Amino acid sequence: MAAGFTGADGDSYTDNLIGTLLAIFGNVLVSISLNIQKYSHVALAGAKDSRAFYRTKTWWCGFVFTCLGEGANFVSYAFAPIALIAPLNAVSILTSSILGLIFLREKSKPKEFAKRYGLCFLGCILTIGGTYLFITFGPNAHEKLNAENIVKHIVGWPVLLYLLLEIITFCLLLYFYKQRSANYLIIILLLASLLGSVTVITVKAVSGMLVLSAEGIMQLNYPIFYVMFVCMVASVVFQARFLSQACKLYDSCLIASVNYIVSTSIAIVAGAIFYLEFNHEDVLHICMFLLGTAACFLGVFLITKNRKKAKAFEPYVTMDMTNGIPTIHDKGLVVQPDYNGSFSYGALVNNDGVAPAALPSNQDQPAVTARPTCASHRPADLKKD
Repeated sequence: MAAGFTGADGDSYTDNLIGTLLAIFGNVLVSISLNIQKYSHVALAGAKDSRAFYRTKTWWCGFVFTCLGEGANFVSYAFAPIALIAPLNAVSILTSSILGLIFLREKSKPKEFAKRYGLCFLGCILTIGGTYLFITFGPNAHEKLNAENIVKHIVGWPVLLYLLLEIITFCLLLYFYKQRSANYLIIILLLASLLGSVTVITVKAVSGMLVLSAEGIMQLNYPIFYVMFVCMVASVVFQARFLSQACKLYDSCLIASVNYIVSTSIAIVAGAIFYLEFNHEDVLHICMFLLGTAACFLGVFLITKNRKKAKAFEPYVTMDMTNGIPTIHDKGLVVQPDYNGSFSYGALVNNDGVAPAALPSNQDQPAVTARPTCASHRPADLKKD
C-alpha cells in the first residue's frame, strides 16, 4: 500500500464516516442559519422596525449556526476525500427546500400543491438517492496529510500539469470577462469554480495538518502550511467576488444550480489528480459514484428550477385619504427582496399575501406613468365609457 495511506480498511471507513457526517451536519446547519437570518430580515421589514439586522438576537443566532456549520465542513476535509465532501453541498439545498415546503405561507389544495411542487419532490428524491449512491460507492482512500506528503503531491507531474492547464484556462476566461465584457453566467461561474478547486485542495491540506497538530504531530512549523493557508484565504476571497458579481446579474436559484454542478465537477477532478483519490477504486465503484453524482446534479436542478421568479418593480400611486399624501407602492418584492449574498430557497423568500409596504413619497423616484394596458390602477373618473 502506498505510503501515507492508512493500513487498515476499518480505519479508512471510520474516517470517511466521520468526514461524511461532519459535512452533512455542517451543510444542514448552514441551511438552517440562512433561513433564520432571512427570517430576521423579513420580521424587521414586516414590523417596520428601524433597528439594524445585526442588533437582533435572531440574526446572531443564525450567524452562530453559520460559523458552526462552516467549521464542521472545514474539519470534514481532514477525514474524507474531496470527492465525498464536495457533492454533499446538495444537502444544504435539499434542507432549504424542505424548510420551504414546511413553512410555506400560501394555502392551496392538495392537487394544486402537488402540481406546483411535484418537480421539487422529485428533485428531493433524486438528491437523496444520489447522495446515498456516491457515499456508498465513493473513494475509500484516506491519507494522513502531513507536510511531507503535501509537498510530494505538489511536485508530481500530474499536479503540475493540472495547475498549468488551470492557470491558462483561468487567464483566458478572465481575459474574455474583463476585456471583452463577456458577462455570461457560465464564464463567471467557471472562474469561481476554478478558484474553488484551489480552495478545496488547500482546505484539505490545512485542515489535515491542523488535525495532525491537534493529535500531537506538530505541522505548523513547516512553511508549506502557511503557503497553503495564504492560497486558501486568497482563493476564497476572489471566489466570493465572482459569485457576488454573478448574483448581481442573474437569478440566485439559477446560480446555485449551475454553480453546484460546475464547482462539484471541477472539485472532484482536482481531488482525483492532486490527492489520487480514485487510484485504488475499481470501475464499478467509479461508475456508481458518477451515477450518484449525476442524480444529485439533476435533483438540485429540479429543486432550484421550481422556485418562483422575482417580480419586477411595478409601482403605482394611491392617495392617503387621511393625510392627503400620495404614496408609492410596489407590487413586486415587498417585504424582503431576494438576498443574493446567500442561496436560501425556503419559504422565507415567498411574499405572497403580504400587504404592500409604503415608500416615502419624498424619495427620489423615477416618473411614474400610467400603463394603458392596466385599467384597474386608473382612477374611476378617468376611465372612458
